[in-house]
Amino acid sequence: MSLTTITTFSEEETRAAARTFGTSLQRGDVVALYGDLGAGKTQFVKGLCEAFGVRQGVTSPTFVILHRYEGRDQFGREILLYHFDLYRVTGTSELYDVGYEEFLYGDGICCIEWAERMKELLPPKRYDVWLSLGDAEDERRIEIERVVPTPVTG
Repeated sequence: MSLTTITTFSEEETRAAARTFGTSLQRGDVVALYGDLGAGKTQFVKGLCEAFGVRQGVTSPTFVILHRYEGRDQFGREILLYHFDLYRVTGTSELYDVGYEEFLYGDGICCIEWAERMKELLPPKRYDVWLSLGDAEDERRIEIERVVPTPVTG
């Protein structure tokens, strides 16, 4: 596991950090986002979508749980980006109702705000992104960790 820490001082810098991170993502990747209200999770997802040339306006899907965006991968092929917002989810049964497996284990990129609400359902291979408020106005601390399951030996 490797950890990258980035400090930003504006929404644009947060989106730019996410755009840069987005260039390392590949089909099937899952990005689990953690942080308090206002920490910048949606801005981070906007930056990821910009990395894939998404033209639709990216908003937090708080009331519908999931938005789907169309973008292009590094080879110019269509790729779908799925944006979950689990803020209002009260139990994992709601995620079964939307068929979460199709999105988490599919061929697109899946971003999940409030990922702690589905912790036991997250794939063992993913990126965990923690966003937190800094001391200065608009300062954000972004920690990105690549989570890879440990092989079982024995």
